[in-house]
This record gives sequence, C-alpha cells and structure tokens, in this order.
Amino acid sequence: MLRVIAVKPLDGYKLLLEFNDGVERIVDCSFLLHGTLGEPLKDLDYFRQVRVDHDARTVVWPNGLDPAPELLHGGQESIDALKRRRTAA
Repeated sequence: MLRVIAVKPLDGYKLLLEFNDGVERIVDCSFLLHGTLGEPLKDLDYFRQVRVDHDARTVVWPNGLDPAPELLHGGQESIDALKRRRTAA
C-alpha cells in the first residue's frame, strides 16, 4: 500500500515527498488550491503547516485536507529522473 513517509515544503506550493516505495518527488500542489479545503492553502504560511499523517498514509493540513498518496505519486517527475536528465544534457 502506497504511503507518504516524509514531506518538506519547498518554494511556492511545491513539496518534496518521499514515498514508501523509495520514490522521491517534487510535487507542485497548486492544483489543490481550489474549493473549501484548498482555499486556506493559498496562504504560504498555512501551506507550510503540512505534515505526514501516518494513519492517513499521506500529507495533511490543519483543516483536514489529505490528498491521496496515489494522486501525489503520479504525474510528477521523480528526483532520480530529474538527475538523469540533467546528467544526460
């Protein structure tokens, strides 16, 4: 079962996420800034209050927003892929 095991807020609305399958990804979370739960995340100080909730298996914010780890895992380039691309250039 996929889990987020570590999170580090980066510049803007990006998070460095580590998953239990060994993948690390930088995820642009600006897609979460909509709707009732997403609106508070527009405040960067609030956005940086993100933490890993081990029961939920993902990141959470104080208002309860907890995107599925599968959503955060897919569709983003992994750190390893970025390094390979930079090395090849």
